[in-house]
Amino acid sequence: MEQGREWPLLVWAPGPGVRMVSSAVLGGGIGERRWVVNAQVPPGYARLDPVAHLRDLASGAGLEGEGVGLMTAASVADRRHAADGGAEALVTAGIGVRGWAAAPGAGGIAAPRPGTINIIVSLPVPLTDAALVNAVATATEAKVQALVELGADASGTPTDAVCVAAPTGTAGGPAEPFAGPRSVWGARLARAVHAATRATCAEQLATR
Repeated sequence: MEQGREWPLLVWAPGPGVRMVSSAVLGGGIGERRWVVNAQVPPGYARLDPVAHLRDLASGAGLEGEGVGLMTAASVADRRHAADGGAEALVTAGIGVRGWAAAPGAGGIAAPRPGTINIIVSLPVPLTDAALVNAVATATEAKVQALVELGADASGTPTDAVCVAAPTGTAGGPAEPFAGPRSVWGARLARAVHAATRATCAEQLATR
């Protein structure tokens, strides 16, 4: 409940034995995480306690332990999923406010706001720390490729977020050292993210 309305919440709970890298306001960085939530919030969301809010939402969904929490003002019901060779991606997107990353202006420090293109990736193989970071870069490149192909004239929105999940080394064997777009798993990840991003953004651009 927020501003007198019910808002949907996406939940993925793979449980223990999973490492994630994320730019999310809750559970960001690299570490073992047990769940991911992607919460839809009202346009103009102005709460200054997003971490506490996300923890409350996760607790209300019965989730325990450490996890990753993302927010978006976009419709999570309009999510799109894509898979390629074992790599899976789920994307929610709202691209009403978008632009290029290297834009003029001083920038600023502000309270975290809900991301509008949220990317969640799951891989079936463990990754080193470096490969996890590489996977974030690859997912971002694939997102930008989809936007450019659709004629969005943008590299993303100002508040995008990403989360990549992979099994721990003990759970899935030796860790993969690479996740760039020409590596085996990076290429699969890129195609999955590209397909899911293109699918969810194409519908929005077609109606503008």
